[in-house]
Formats: sequence, C-alpha cells, structure tokens
Amino acid sequence: MNKRKRNANKKHRKNINRLKDLKKESLKKKKVKKVVVEKVAKNDSTKVEKKKSATTKKPATKKTAAKKAPAKKAPAKKATTKKTKADK
Repeated sequence: MNKRKRNANKKHRKNINRLKDLKKESLKKKKVKKVVVEKVAKNDSTKVEKKKSATTKKPATKKTAAKKAPAKKAPAKKATTKKTKADK
C-alpha cells in the first residue's frame, strides 16, 4: 500500500513542478506593457481629490416597508337549524 501511495505522490509532485515551469516560461514571454504616468501640479491634485470625495458621498435613503396584503378571513359558517315536526 505504501509503495502505491508513494508512487502516486511522486507523479503528483512531478506534474505540479511541470506546471510551475510552464507558467514561468510563459511569464518570460509576456510582453511588458508601458504605463503612462501623467504629472499633475500639486494645487490641481488637491482640488481634484476634494471634488471626488464630495461626489462619492450618497445621501442616505430609507427603504419603505413592503405593504402586506390583508389576510383573507374565512367565511362565517351558517348555523344549521333543526326542523321540528309540526304539531297536529
């Protein structure tokens, strides 16, 4: 049993290492994207930040409670009247 388990672990380990190596190779081939950084004057950046923070705040809105349909009442049962024999 141990021999089977050991062989399975070895195969699993080989597979993991193979995938790691493939990932490394693909990352080496990846093209580097150039990042364009815009320089902003200090005065302008503070104004922009203040405006952004003011616009991101949303007024709190209260959720209205859902109206429930009125419960239907069961129709009242009519009392049955006993018929009496007519007196002769």
